Amino acid sequence: MLKAIYSRIKLVATAIVLGGIGLVPAIATAPAPPQLVKAAINGQPIHVLYLTRSGDKVLVRCYPGQQPRMQLRTRGDGAKEGTVTCGK
Repeated sequence: MLKAIYSRIKLVATAIVLGGIGLVPAIATAPAPPQLVKAAINGQPIHVLYLTRSGDKVLVRCYPGQQPRMQLRTRGDGAKEGTVTCGK
């Protein structure tokens, strides 16, 4: 048991060190988890991510050969919303 815990600590420490020199993706934290709310678009289930501060940023990664696409629209109440998808 103690050996397994030591191995996990060693693995995490190695990942942090290698991440610091750019060999492994760095571990990031946020002040709070994102607020994902279940919803539907065209009858398909989705999760909605609410951004509430002007400084909020969202990282979108697409498979190689695809590009992120953003579609914006204004709702009936004047609020703006949009979708981000990956495509060619």
